[in-house]
Amino acid sequence: MSTTHITAAPARTIAAPSAGSLLRDGALATVVAAAATAVVAAAGQAAGISLAIAGTPIPPSGFATMTVIFSVLGLVIALGLRRFARSPRTAWIRTTVVLTVLSFVPDVIADAAVATKVFLMLTHVVAAAIVIPAVARRLS
Repeated sequence: MSTTHITAAPARTIAAPSAGSLLRDGALATVVAAAATAVVAAAGQAAGISLAIAGTPIPPSGFATMTVIFSVLGLVIALGLRRFARSPRTAWIRTTVVLTVLSFVPDVIADAAVATKVFLMLTHVVAAAIVIPAVARRLS
């Protein structure tokens, strides 16, 4: 009589990307997004779209500055989700899509021409299209 022994293969675990790699890639995406929004703003201005809100023009560098500020805030959110969410990537994508849509609210109620409002919302989408996927790739 023979005995059969069944041994289970060791479970393979996939290590989550480090916080450092998340921050590195997020910072790179932030720089790219800031440059992109500034270029889009300059192009819109050159095409004749007013970048003025309540009569005060926003310089293209202002778009870059705000992109950096809110992208850094997003990275802080990503770090929190990386640590505490059961599914950080899914939580990140859902959270940032909702926040991107909510970022349209100030544009909609701004004292500006309709073309300006739409253009401002476009710059939010440009930044989100760069930062959200870059950070999502670093979340497990």
